[in-house]
Amino acid sequence: MNPYLRKWLQISLFNLLLVAFAGVILRYKIAFSLPVVNQKYLLHGHSHFAFAGWVSQALMALLVAYLHENGAENVFQKYRVLLYANLVTAYGMLCTFPLQGYGAASIFFSTASIVVSYLFAVAYWKDLNRLKLHNSCHSWFKAAVFFNALSSLGVFALAFMMATKHIRTESYLLSVYFFLHFQYNGWFFFACMGLLAYRLGQYGMAEQRLQQVFRLFVLASVPAFFLSALWLPLPRWAFLLIAAATVLQLAAWGLLLLQVKKHWSGIKQQLPLFSRRLFALWALALTIKLCLQAGSVAPSLSQLAFGFRPIVIGYLHLVLLGVISLFILAYTLTFNYIPVNKRTVTGLIVFISGILINELLLMAQGAADLGYTAFPFINQLLLAAALVLFTGMLLVNYGQKKTKDALHHKTGGWIA
Repeated sequence: MNPYLRKWLQISLFNLLLVAFAGVILRYKIAFSLPVVNQKYLLHGHSHFAFAGWVSQALMALLVAYLHENGAENVFQKYRVLLYANLVTAYGMLCTFPLQGYGAASIFFSTASIVVSYLFAVAYWKDLNRLKLHNSCHSWFKAAVFFNALSSLGVFALAFMMATKHIRTESYLLSVYFFLHFQYNGWFFFACMGLLAYRLGQYGMAEQRLQQVFRLFVLASVPAFFLSALWLPLPRWAFLLIAAATVLQLAAWGLLLLQVKKHWSGIKQQLPLFSRRLFALWALALTIKLCLQAGSVAPSLSQLAFGFRPIVIGYLHLVLLGVISLFILAYTLTFNYIPVNKRTVTGLIVFISGILINELLLMAQGAADLGYTAFPFINQLLLAAALVLFTGMLLVNYGQKKTKDALHHKTGGWIA
């Protein structure tokens, strides 16, 4: 267990606990009165910290660990400044956004976060090229850091509009969706898939097949952005391009699943039962996400998706929690990057239960809104779901303090 990686991942897990706590406060303010909290400002702090303090911090640490595991020396010492810098900017945004929204201090920290992402992208790209071993996961990692940098164009467009005070609704929304798309479906997704490709390659999957999956996903990545712009009067050719992007994504995912099935006997021997269940849930969440994207190409469905807030929130939580966060947690625990014990496992089960409850409630709320009917006590129920998520992550973090009852599996996992 690499002590540097363990430290950074434990910090990331604590940050996820803070994200969950902010989520509880947000849900409480919707269900009950809490005048001291500015809902919009706290929402900005919640989302920015989730991106930088939880997902980016964890992914950066895992990507640096890949360099370490493949022969690069002293990489955690080399990336120490960048990892701390990202952490400082994340906490800066968590503290300043709830107080002032988009103000001088919060803009400073968000800009600094972007600068850190640029520096990390350049350094990591160079270090990948220095490795003696070159495989398909390098393509995923390079695309990930590139998309992370590319997403900042959306932020700069927003800053320009605010500075010039020429804010049009369409331009504002497109800038926000540009940033979100290349974070969710670029930086986050490609980094996770790179880590997955790394392990699948170790389990005997052909690098050529993994590279084919990468090419399909990367070809779809840019046109898939316009899935977020279906509310605009797009020309017919744009709809055809968007439809092609969804087909490419489904084809890439289907190809990968076929390869996993082909090598399943070997993979099964390497992963304990609980790990297989975690990755199965992740695969299900990703399948639902890709199918929802494909379905949203239909004009009637896209109008419903963008017209009802619970549906939008449910989709964003599906991606951030069900796809990205679940993968990071499953990957981290499966390969023993942090101490794993009964409390950690119990906390993870509670946290996943919270994800499922939250998604079901948001789905039910969206369905009720479609029928223009009220869902009784929905705000209180969503607050309860947020408390389940918080409780689960509290147990996971508490488990990091208790390592004596760590469970180990003879194949490298921790639950048979």
